[in-house]
Amino acid sequence: MKILKPVVLLIIVCVFVSCGNESKTNSRNNDVLSHNSDGNNENIAANLEKISLEIDGMTCEIGCARTIQSKLSKTKGVKMAEVDFENKTGVVEFDSNRITEDEIVDIVEQIAGGDLYKVNEVKKAE
Repeated sequence: MKILKPVVLLIIVCVFVSCGNESKTNSRNNDVLSHNSDGNNENIAANLEKISLEIDGMTCEIGCARTIQSKLSKTKGVKMAEVDFENKTGVVEFDSNRITEDEIVDIVEQIAGGDLYKVNEVKKAE
């Protein structure tokens, strides 16, 4: 009986430890899956394009240019966005399999209710 108690205790400890590790592993795998899947086919290779936007309506660097840049940068499918207040331009690198040029223009023009910014020209950038 003396040997049985430590063996039972060891089995109980092993069960709890292994269950704890399995739970952590499953939650990590779910995190990876949730970050990788957003309803689109994950097997499609990115088709990166870069465009330059001529943006009217910006009156300041922090309130306007940084707001536009931040909004674009947080958009799914946009890899990089830089807005230059001085030149009234923006450069956006994006995956054309996930977002279109027209959608990017719409995002800029809808900031602040659609009353402030207007994209006058869109050109391919290098």
